[in-house]
Amino acid sequence: MMGPMRRDARFDLVALGEPLLEFNQTRAGEAQYLQGFGGDTSNCIIAASRLGASTAYVTRLGDDAFGRAFLALWQRESVDSSGVRTDPDAPTGIYFVTHGDGGHEFSYLRAGSAASRMSPGDLPLDVIRNAKVLHVSGISQAISASACDSVFAAIDAARAAGAAISYDSNLRLKLWPLARARAVIVATLPLADWFMPSLEEAALLSGASETDAILDWCHESGAALVALKIGAAGVWVSSENVREHISGHRVDAIDATGAGDCFDGAFVARIVAGDDALSAARYANAAAALATTGYGAVDPLPRHADVAAFLEASAK
Repeated sequence: MMGPMRRDARFDLVALGEPLLEFNQTRAGEAQYLQGFGGDTSNCIIAASRLGASTAYVTRLGDDAFGRAFLALWQRESVDSSGVRTDPDAPTGIYFVTHGDGGHEFSYLRAGSAASRMSPGDLPLDVIRNAKVLHVSGISQAISASACDSVFAAIDAARAAGAAISYDSNLRLKLWPLARARAVIVATLPLADWFMPSLEEAALLSGASETDAILDWCHESGAALVALKIGAAGVWVSSENVREHISGHRVDAIDATGAGDCFDGAFVARIVAGDDALSAARYANAAAALATTGYGAVDPLPRHADVAAFLEASAK
């Protein structure tokens, strides 16, 4: 089962991955949870759509209420779902977010999810080939061998059709051991136009602790342009020609869930709109800061007017 496809489709951004229904604890220590939506690449594609990009998503959903909720969500958010398959034999994954003194913690119920059953043979190549940019992540490579193969097959199809590749390692050591994660991620980096890891995961992957050494490792491993996300401290942008730190923004942060995914979507949306990498990163840095000011991964994702106003106020 697939949703309708735009007839004029040349999408600014297509993302592939695993959506997860979210239950987010609204107050530490209490058993109250706000139902929302998550999954790193789904968050990314919704962020890009809200910021004006034309988007589509590629995944598999369970034939269940949670899967139907995602289809309705993407329709509301103007994300094309023609690349979404429904799997009658596997569920849509879910996760819980709890909050405490050490920050937020994720607990997943995703084993055997419909998305983990993606395989190269059932990819919607028509959608992928119509992308200006394809966004993929290490989580999609980690959830199963067939999903990992699907990521590489999608990259090959997109590159052959002239698309750029956006990649977030999104390292999750609960999903795979570091040695395997490093091997797969390093194999992916030369295929990507933009690599957008967090500082913590890039440090683990590289074995380095200093920012310059981490960025050097990324480039030596094949990354052409790196946007190294360092949370509230902002982002480093590095390429052959530039290495610059963009400072973070002071906001009343409530929940950082999905902020990195928001950065990814905002960055790609601005690159497609014609910004250079530094301008796109400044914009994405502001969008990600705004995404921390509400609960959940999707609800706080900002619109372009919100980001523009925030940047204007920050410049005063």
